[in-house]
Amino acid sequence: MPRPVVTALVRRELAALRRNKSVPSHEDVLSGIRSALDAFRAGRIQPVINATGILIHTNFGRAPLGPAVIEALTKIGAQYNNLEFALAGGARGGRAAYLEHNLALLCEAEAATVVNNNAAALVLLLRHFCAQPPTLPSRGSRRSSRTVVQPRNEVIISRGELIQIGGGFRIPEILESSGARLREVGTTNKTSLADYARAITSETALILKVHRSNFFMGGFVESPPTERIAALARKARVPFAEDLGSGAVIETETVPGLEHEPTPAEVLRSGADLVCFSGDKLLGGPQAGILAGNFKLIAALKREPLFRALRCDKLILAALEATVDLCLGGFNASGDSRIAGIPVHEMLRAPSGELRARAEKAITALAGLPLKASVGEGHAQVGGGTLPRSAIPSVTLDLIHQTLSPQEVAARLRAATPPVIGYIERGKLKLDLRTVFPSQDASLVNAIRAAV
Repeated sequence: MPRPVVTALVRRELAALRRNKSVPSHEDVLSGIRSALDAFRAGRIQPVINATGILIHTNFGRAPLGPAVIEALTKIGAQYNNLEFALAGGARGGRAAYLEHNLALLCEAEAATVVNNNAAALVLLLRHFCAQPPTLPSRGSRRSSRTVVQPRNEVIISRGELIQIGGGFRIPEILESSGARLREVGTTNKTSLADYARAITSETALILKVHRSNFFMGGFVESPPTERIAALARKARVPFAEDLGSGAVIETETVPGLEHEPTPAEVLRSGADLVCFSGDKLLGGPQAGILAGNFKLIAALKREPLFRALRCDKLILAALEATVDLCLGGFNASGDSRIAGIPVHEMLRAPSGELRARAEKAITALAGLPLKASVGEGHAQVGGGTLPRSAIPSVTLDLIHQTLSPQEVAARLRAATPPVIGYIERGKLKLDLRTVFPSQDASLVNAIRAAV
């Protein structure tokens, strides 16, 4: 760490000792300072080996990026680039035109644009539709000249879709911070099309549907499909948007263990005017919020003053360009997709036999340690607030130490370089190999050997 950082931390620790008015031994002082320095340094962003079996792990930076994306980041980050320069005309140009065109193709939309995350996409969308100026009464009206008609800022949403996303952010709070007035319809478990129809008034600015991507409801439940809400919205001349969140661009049900997850193209074909979703979940790219749909509405969103505050920098745009290009190149004539070069997609389809062979090789490398290592079974999850009911059959490396508890072994592995994070189940420390890159196998074995 930089010397000023170390100096400041040492002074902070010494000041804490002075406040306690107790003088530890010299060695205890040094030990405490070293521990504080180690704890602080561990807070730096660094690579970890994700052996949890959760592919899109929010705490681990969500979707890892593939070689083509890293190459694009290296080229763009290390040099000047044409971010806002039109090479053909030799003058200032627009930002992200290539990316927006390809995103529209991927989503089968008239137009698309991108902001820094999906929460920002939702805020921008709501600000545009709900920040309408108050309307004064027409001349000849009997109302007082000071009377102001309420603006159109009501957003209709089902009570069963007022969800909480990661980090404690809640959809109702996002809506209200954007100047919207919530018009909740239906109940937690049942919302009908008639509920939406009764809620539409002259103050309705938008009908919003939020995909329940991070939880599921079963039993006595009802929710009208997108196409029926879209038909109602068109008849009432009210915009209709759907927040998908997960950003699936493949037919997820073709992966063993996964159920169907709606795609942006599917939602737009069903009649939604706009759809928004995350770039760093099932799309497999960097953190971004993607908006796609009606050409005029996308153009209007880009004219919003807030759009500039939410736009992405050159590195995010470069990474997303490379990811979208990989996606567009991954679809074959049958409609199935096996997108190479995007780690999340490759992990989803990794054969169990291949994982088992890697586990057996690791066990051989761990021979001679005071440790029982065996091949186990696991159930990986997509994570990142997507497909909560789905579990992918997986293979784990199960560890039982002769004297150390699983918790102690797990703590030692977290302190390794790079840190290794697994999970404890039935007295074993389990390391799921579906989320461990094959290139990390040697590092994983070395970390285990050093820990035990």
